[in-house]
Amino acid sequence: MGSIIDEHGGSDADVKARIGKARAAHLQLRNIWNSKQLSTNTMVRIFNTNVKIVLLYGTETWRTTKAIIQKIQVFINSCLRKILQIRWPDTISNDVLWERTNQILAEEEIRKKRWKWIGHTLRKAHNCVTRQALTWNPQGQKKSGRPKNTLRREMEIDKIRMNNNWIELERKAHDRMGCRMLVGGPCSTGNKRHK
Repeated sequence: MGSIIDEHGGSDADVKARIGKARAAHLQLRNIWNSKQLSTNTMVRIFNTNVKIVLLYGTETWRTTKAIIQKIQVFINSCLRKILQIRWPDTISNDVLWERTNQILAEEEIRKKRWKWIGHTLRKAHNCVTRQALTWNPQGQKKSGRPKNTLRREMEIDKIRMNNNWIELERKAHDRMGCRMLVGGPCSTGNKRHK
């Protein structure tokens, strides 16, 4: 699907490529950002549908580290400041920026996309490869040292945070309303728009 994965299973190269593609999309819309006829709300909607969607494509399967989340959030904040035409020495806090543009944190958006994808995958047949990959537990000897942050570990941490197990998650995934509650409810870290 156009994702780049390095030999260690990381997503750094894909993040870099996504930011580059989103930056190109943002630059192509330069005339819109400079327009005096369009409202801020319209520009933000255009940003969400033409730039942010390019940036966050495939994030469901990324191994997200704090550094990756920060890179994505910095890019989004930079674009939003350009849309609002806030330039140095004029500044506003990120909280005010997100409130004015009605944005949620990138980390929260990625987490919601991930759990939508997990719900979609859990509704597939048991013999489906993506479903098997989601619940696959490799056997064998573990390497020494600190365990790497993987998509599987992130899902396990979220699952514990939600007080659920895989059986409960599968049950909720088959109930679409339950799945929507799962994505928008306890899995989210609260409404952290203003943190």
